[in-house]
Amino acid sequence: MHELTDNKFRMPGEWEEHSRTILEWPVRESMIWPENYEKIKNAYSQVIKAILEFEGVSLIVNGDDLGSAKAYLKDDVDYLVIEHDDAWARDNIPTFGYDKEGKLAALNWRFNAWGEKYKPYDLDDLVGEKLLKAMNVKEINPPLVLEGGSIHSDGEGTILTTKQCLLNKNRNPQMSQDEIEKILYDYLGAKKIIWLEEGLDGDETDGHIDNIACFAGPGVVIVQTCDDSEDPNHEITRKALDVLNDSVDAKGRKIKVIQIPQPPMRIYKGKRLTLSYLNFYFVNGGIILPVFGGDATDSDHKAIEMLSDVFPHRKIVAVDGLELVKEGGNVHCITQQVPCGMEGGCQ
Repeated sequence: MHELTDNKFRMPGEWEEHSRTILEWPVRESMIWPENYEKIKNAYSQVIKAILEFEGVSLIVNGDDLGSAKAYLKDDVDYLVIEHDDAWARDNIPTFGYDKEGKLAALNWRFNAWGEKYKPYDLDDLVGEKLLKAMNVKEINPPLVLEGGSIHSDGEGTILTTKQCLLNKNRNPQMSQDEIEKILYDYLGAKKIIWLEEGLDGDETDGHIDNIACFAGPGVVIVQTCDDSEDPNHEITRKALDVLNDSVDAKGRKIKVIQIPQPPMRIYKGKRLTLSYLNFYFVNGGIILPVFGGDATDSDHKAIEMLSDVFPHRKIVAVDGLELVKEGGNVHCITQQVPCGMEGGCQ
């Protein structure tokens, strides 16, 4: 455990009050399955409309796509014309939090499209700088390639992540685990990092944490689990449970672990889809939850029931996550929360 000498940033828990949510409008040219473009636009608009029931939305859109976005969303969102390559706001938009004075600030990580899996990505790497200038938010530049979906914070100094992603040599090949940890401590205001070995099977992000586990609150982690011993996720999630059951957080609390069963396996065009109920998104007073229908209907209902028990004061809103996951992510992956402008509540 490292103690910060100057805790210059705090990454809030995602359940803390938001001033708004930021998303990016999908770009056909970047899609894995561009023939599904109309379905993807409909899926994004469904998520956005669900969020709007709870909080405001800012939508980053390419100039040529502004008319397309307005056809779905009219003037219900704030449009920001910033050119971008792809539409995974969790990963190429900065991590918002608070500086040491309690004012809104953001960590603008370097972005290389999940280890240069997709090109071009130069516009995505520039989105953060342009966005923060437009918002007039203080920009902090950590010397690290990192996607927001690879880290989760309890808001009190504990960061949850996976070795498979953060230590992958396609991100920061010259850095050791100790060097990466030091940057996380220095820039995230972290005092404890809990490292899971890997993320879910088939996850092309190299094991983002936001599919396998997430904080439900300080000292509480939800893990998606698998009972099928023939499924690679059985061993992956068993190891995750072992780590978490042996872990304490930055405050010295033993982690309380809640298990949620994974949906049935789904294959699309020969490839396993990374179905996860934990790729949900906190909104003010609610949770936007991806569900998958078909043979997953029973497990969808179970997930809604379980999350309603975990979050009794939040409204669980289910949205169709199937089209999104065909492109490699889901609700959490396409969203980025902006906390209140000052700690202590939105003005």
